[in-house]
Amino acid sequence: MKKEKVFSCAAQMWPRLVFDFEGKATVEECLQEAGVYVLFRNDQPYYVGKTTSLFDRINRHATMTKGFYCHFWNYFSAFVIPNPKHRDEIESVLIASMPIANGATPKIEKIPLPLDVTRRMREIRMRSAAQDE
Repeated sequence: MKKEKVFSCAAQMWPRLVFDFEGKATVEECLQEAGVYVLFRNDQPYYVGKTTSLFDRINRHATMTKGFYCHFWNYFSAFVIPNPKHRDEIESVLIASMPIANGATPKIEKIPLPLDVTRRMREIRMRSAAQDE
């Protein structure tokens, strides 16, 4: 039995400018599938999204000048993820793992830091602060 892949391919750190030149149709052919994308401000992740058409959604982010995120990013990465369940989960993991502009709060059950570990870490910090004085 062949194992299902979570994603099939990726466009990594492509410049936003690909939506502003005569080769745009070629870019459109590459990004017609569904997936998850990350918009970057320089090399820092800025926004994470999921969509049924990577090209259509990222193109809107790039060209709708009144859009909220339009002016704040200059690179993107896009990951083709055919399974909608996988798209939801990967988007949630990316949002939860990065400090980004998304307003969404992923529905991921959080594991609290054990109380004994918290106490021990506080003791270490206090001891270190006392040594610095």
